[in-house]
Amino acid sequence: MDLQDQLKNLFPGHVEEETTPNTNNDSSIWMQNDPILCKYEKRKGKPITILEGYTGATEDFKILAKEIKTKLSVGGSFKDDKIIIQGDYRDKIMQMLKDKGFNVKRVGG
Repeated sequence: MDLQDQLKNLFPGHVEEETTPNTNNDSSIWMQNDPILCKYEKRKGKPITILEGYTGATEDFKILAKEIKTKLSVGGSFKDDKIIIQGDYRDKIMQMLKDKGFNVKRVGG
């Protein structure tokens, strides 16, 4: 008897809902014509990569920030309509955004 059968015995009236895997479709994030600016700075002696210039919804930008942080396995934050990623990952981030269909412009250095 596996776990599913045990749960059915414990909760006989429960109807199992169909769940779809959480896939982030590229169509769910709003695309824009203006480029996203990708810049490099040092704060307190540590390198950071900053993405700014997204004109879509804040929630879409947060989803994008989480996806970048997860794929690169780095820390970061979302503040004042900017994504701040710890470390110098400009090339990797720019390639990821281009693959998604965004226009990206490198600023500085």
